[in-house]
Amino acid sequence: MNVSLSCDLQREIFDQMEASYPNEGGGFLLGNAQDGIVSVQDIMQVENTFAEEEQYHRYAMTPQDWMRLEDEADERGLSLIGYYHSHPDSLAIPSEYDREHALPNFVYVITSVMMAKATEMLVWRLRPDRSAFDGGTLSIT
Repeated sequence: MNVSLSCDLQREIFDQMEASYPNEGGGFLLGNAQDGIVSVQDIMQVENTFAEEEQYHRYAMTPQDWMRLEDEADERGLSLIGYYHSHPDSLAIPSEYDREHALPNFVYVITSVMMAKATEMLVWRLRPDRSAFDGGTLSIT
């Protein structure tokens, strides 16, 4: 899997993740996929609705957020292609919690935020059998 993301969108994600620190932040990736290339055209921030005392290592959104963003993407001729979130003071690799709550056809972009500074961004996709994530190639353009 190859994922393309503009440097402006990467900076926007980094800024959001750093502002969310020491908690997790996140949102949706909007774009399209064609011939094995996933192109991220925009992002939509979503407020972390997980219990406040758990937000340092958990991120959640409401079903209403999902429906609203899906409608907004459709109106713009885009699709919800994935989801991004941060791992504060942790590596940019999916956790077991991430695996349990992921969808196989989505792209997952995880940003490691160490001491309030975004340090690494990696891309993942859940296997169809939900057993694990496979890493992809992220191209910043």
